[in-house]
Amino acid sequence: MRLTPVDIAVIAAYFAINLAVGLYYRRRATRSVNDYFVSGRNVSWWLAGTSMVATTFAADTPLAVTGLVARNGIAGNWIWWSMAASGMLTVFFYARLWRRAGVLTDVEFAEIRYSGAPARFLRGFRAFYLGLPINLIIMGWVNLAMVKILMLTLGVSKIQALLIAVAIMALTASISVLSGLWGVLVTDLFQFVLKMGMVIVLAVFAVRSLGGMSGLVAGVKAVDATRAGHGSLLSFVPDLNSAWMPFLTFFVYIAVNWWASWYPGAEPGGGGFIAQRILCAKDEKNSLLATLWFNLTHYALRPWPWILVALVAVVRFQGDPAFAADPESGYIRVLMTDLPASLRGLMLAALAAAYMSTIGTELNWGASYLINDLYRRFLARGRGEKHYVRASQIVTLLLMVLSAVVTFFMDSIADAWKFMIAIGAGTGLVYLLRWFWWRINAWSEVSAMLAALVTSVSLRIGFGLRESDPLQFAWIVLITAGLTTAVWLTVTLLTKPEPRDVLLAFYRRVQPSPALWGPVAREAEDVIPSRDGLFNLLDWVLGVLMIYAFLFGAGSLIFGRPVRGCLFLAAGLIFGALIYIDLNRRGWKTIGG
Repeated sequence: MRLTPVDIAVIAAYFAINLAVGLYYRRRATRSVNDYFVSGRNVSWWLAGTSMVATTFAADTPLAVTGLVARNGIAGNWIWWSMAASGMLTVFFYARLWRRAGVLTDVEFAEIRYSGAPARFLRGFRAFYLGLPINLIIMGWVNLAMVKILMLTLGVSKIQALLIAVAIMALTASISVLSGLWGVLVTDLFQFVLKMGMVIVLAVFAVRSLGGMSGLVAGVKAVDATRAGHGSLLSFVPDLNSAWMPFLTFFVYIAVNWWASWYPGAEPGGGGFIAQRILCAKDEKNSLLATLWFNLTHYALRPWPWILVALVAVVRFQGDPAFAADPESGYIRVLMTDLPASLRGLMLAALAAAYMSTIGTELNWGASYLINDLYRRFLARGRGEKHYVRASQIVTLLLMVLSAVVTFFMDSIADAWKFMIAIGAGTGLVYLLRWFWWRINAWSEVSAMLAALVTSVSLRIGFGLRESDPLQFAWIVLITAGLTTAVWLTVTLLTKPEPRDVLLAFYRRVQPSPALWGPVAREAEDVIPSRDGLFNLLDWVLGVLMIYAFLFGAGSLIFGRPVRGCLFLAAGLIFGALIYIDLNRRGWKTIGG
């Protein structure tokens, strides 16, 4: 794809705007670590929520969705659509609790909930583990996606593409170094508008190239005829008799995986950069609304432009050996064939925005762990705020360099995903219950992490189970979740509870539902108990239904089913209205326990 001087000027203007934002917010963000990592806890819900959406819209996301649709149709997206239940759980049960906790990072939680050497070990270990190896793997696969995009669009080698990606990452790191989370948040807003607008534009031109929606549907049905026994590519719900999504696998997705498995951006109960955005919100109301806005946009708004382009790729390149070998590349190939030449520069800027929004967050988020929870807590205590800000800037640049090295040796995004799933399966329940059950202690979390890792690795090495096989994936999750839960519950009951003063301090600070805090809640007579658990549960159910109603309503309208689409959308509006009425009826200061 050849770039004209106009294209180059558009791309240069995009980078200049991002750098200007970094320079503008420099003074505000570098006053303290609190300003650098959580923007002084003064962020509005719409900015924090949009930043979450922008972060999860990485350079690899539209490519990954294209691969899912090419292999398994629209219903292939249930692999991640099923996580909506986890996201809405965070909205109604955990967002306000995180904001009350008032920590700087989610791993700092360990030392307000637990005590002694186990709590210190848990905080330090998770800070290193998440901030360095896990963070580098995430940045590695995001870098690799950008490398693939550059190789296809510019016709360069992997080394050349990696050098270009590193240059873009260096600019991103500069913005993060200059302006901390403030710069990341504001550039995320600009980047999301740009990339969302351009993927919609690409979807319009791609569908038009096949003669409109009628041509696309006819083309997909022709492809369906060659895929006997696989179900329709246009179906929103998987065929539960299919080889790729048998009933057991679908059951695991919708009933187990969303609460049992830890995964970056979809942590049960919130965590990682989701918790960071919650913690930077102005107050509890803004934290809840930010997370609600994120989940609505993430699941109900963003998927359809990607799916439409993916279906065009399936129709256009069906039978092409190159597409069969790498279906994810279909998204970029459609971009190169269907997008007008006048929009190429803007589209490349949008892809750079998708890349930068995720990398910017990962750099700032990873540095927050390494500085706040490792360096400041254990290695260099009592230094001035300027010292820690400068250390944060140095670590940000170091993470950038290390992630480029990881990318060079990484060949498969899918393999990296599988590794992340393997080490996170089974730990989710302890992360959910640690807020609500007083008996959980630091050893509960430590034993859950170790049991999940040992079990998942044993199933792969000892029994040869693989995530690539749908049924084997289901058994991996079920066995790992079951054994991990049994281990951490046993450890919890065999070890001492946390000291009473620690539990009382946490209960007074966070004010969770008293249902499972019996002896502690009875001592904390000064805390007015919140008994809204059933209402939060109702809002959670309504929230999940609302997301799927909007998702399928939009899809039905797009594919020419107006009556069904309007019914779905009307149902979504009703569910949303019921949530709004309930939240206002109870009052914002009494919700969340």
